[in-house]
Amino acid sequence: MGTIDVVSLHPAEAAVTNGHGCCKTGPGYATPIAAMSGPRESLIYVTCVYSGTGREKPDYLATVDVDPTSPTFSKVIHRLPMPHVGDELHHTGWNSCSSCYTDLSASRRFLILPSLISGRIYAVDTKNAKAPSLHKVVDPVEIQGKTGLAYPHTSHCLASGDLLISCLGDKEGKAEGAGFLLLDEKFNVKGRWEMPGHSPSFGYDFWYQPRQKVMISSSWGAPAAFTKGFNLQHVSDGLYGRHLHVYSWPDGEKKQTLDLGATGLLPLEIRFLHEPSKDTGYVGCALTSNMVRFFKTDDGSWNHEVAISVKPLKVQNWILPEMPGLITDFLISLDDRFLYFVNWLQGDVRQYNIEDPKNPVLTGQIW
Repeated sequence: MGTIDVVSLHPAEAAVTNGHGCCKTGPGYATPIAAMSGPRESLIYVTCVYSGTGREKPDYLATVDVDPTSPTFSKVIHRLPMPHVGDELHHTGWNSCSSCYTDLSASRRFLILPSLISGRIYAVDTKNAKAPSLHKVVDPVEIQGKTGLAYPHTSHCLASGDLLISCLGDKEGKAEGAGFLLLDEKFNVKGRWEMPGHSPSFGYDFWYQPRQKVMISSSWGAPAAFTKGFNLQHVSDGLYGRHLHVYSWPDGEKKQTLDLGATGLLPLEIRFLHEPSKDTGYVGCALTSNMVRFFKTDDGSWNHEVAISVKPLKVQNWILPEMPGLITDFLISLDDRFLYFVNWLQGDVRQYNIEDPKNPVLTGQIW
């Protein structure tokens, strides 16, 4: 069994789930800096999967107590099993976030759990924060019938109340079927987000920056390939991506495709800086172990450059003579000072100072 994604809940959010506290605001915070001054997390939710274990058991959502003053600190205090086997829960997201900060009717209450393999999307009710319950299941047959999309991955909430979810292919596992699914605030299927004929060549993660009127998505691979296990030959065969797709926001017109080339193979997690006026961010390229910075140029187009490179390690008794870092997940501190990423194969977590986004400086490293 493995863990895939972790999300947190602040005490204030658990106590005032409708956002109608003394400040009369919606969910989240007015600014990233304001979020830094909020209370520390008291609970985290962790998706736990059984894929590849040989156990025919449903994945589950674990609730973990991270309040150091609690008698159950650091313990799993609740498990919510999914109703089906073989989902492979992956990334998660909230139904509402700081994008809805000015919406008094919005509530950060439902956790969205896309299932990468089965195509189901679960909405989990966290009204009882310590013991969440299943609220709704969005059926993959309905999603495929209305949009042609399958293999859902990343979920982001929108200021409109809708949810935007990246999907990595069609039901046959072809990457050409990738695109973006829109659900309404009741988790009903609305359709595709992108304009007809503007789907990405591969799908994975995405991030939108409204003040720049842009959304940029990354590329993993064809589900028909990665569901069988990673095969290096499939990279040469063109079954994995190396592109970023630049869309106009919020209308979904693909304006530009950035080819990251041989230094940008398998660009996975993507993050803009948190400051909403900034026009730069990073994407972690797993196979080539590079952190690539993307940015807007003077003429309004977007470009990219390698900002951080992780050197491979010479090893023995492995599938290759050299082991890459294999950058997987990463995050940027809310004040945009530090970037943290995981070298999944080499086993370390790194901290870089990115106050000069062009020239990150390694400032910490743990194994």
